[in-house]
Amino acid sequence: MFTRIALFLATNFAVLILASIVMSLLGVNSNQMSGLLVMAAIFGFGGSLISLLLSKWMAKRSTGAVVITEPRNQTERWLLATVERQAKAAGIGMPEVAVYEGPEINAFATGANRNNALVAVSTGLLHNMSEDEAEAVLGHEIAHVANGDMITMALLQGVLNTFVIVLARVVGGVIDSALSGNREGGGRGFAYYIIVFVLEMVFGLFATMISMWFSRHREFRADAGGASLAGRQKMIAALERLQLNHGQSTLPTQIAAFGIAGSTAKKLFMSHPPLEERIAALRASTVA
Repeated sequence: MFTRIALFLATNFAVLILASIVMSLLGVNSNQMSGLLVMAAIFGFGGSLISLLLSKWMAKRSTGAVVITEPRNQTERWLLATVERQAKAAGIGMPEVAVYEGPEINAFATGANRNNALVAVSTGLLHNMSEDEAEAVLGHEIAHVANGDMITMALLQGVLNTFVIVLARVVGGVIDSALSGNREGGGRGFAYYIIVFVLEMVFGLFATMISMWFSRHREFRADAGGASLAGRQKMIAALERLQLNHGQSTLPTQIAAFGIAGSTAKKLFMSHPPLEERIAALRASTVA
């Protein structure tokens, strides 16, 4: 926990310092700069952290996932026992385990605390995967939790949000001042807000690319973690099963990045690497 808090504070400080330098070079007034930095930090990190804190509730509500409190059948008993064993091996607290209705083969993990997370699987996964394959998928999700991926993703998104807010307004002010001939009050007219809105969309696209790059990198680590917990051949078999399903997912966008399946989007905006790349990485790894 201390490490994550230190990372949060250090990252936030670095963003504020860099933004200060950028705005100073662009000639932004120091009083304006202070207010903009505070606003960017509040909105940039605030929204990301609130989403993280509400992630379990949002995931349950959006997917209709039902948490297993008392197992009703052998499948649910196996799920609980497998997650409990893997969580213990990974050194984290026992997550909540849930099942949601969905024809696709998928699973996801979420939560603001690695010792109080949620791992959910689809009914499609339970119906279409063997126990060995499902065990590997669960290991992949436990690895996400153990790696602190949800928290790291929220911090990264907060940094990106802050940059988008600051840079859109700084660049928007410079452009609008130039277009208005630096007339008095020229940086805050109606045109300024239109420019800022457009710039936020453009910078937001670049921020999404960075976020998705990190997500893809994180998937390789989770695959390696799943292979360590369940066995490399089981993890490879699970990914090959997903290939037969063409990586299709009906998960809501808020939690799709924490699922197991891939994406059909263009590579720069993919939250998951192509399945063939993930399988090749596992085949080349030294995990047993």
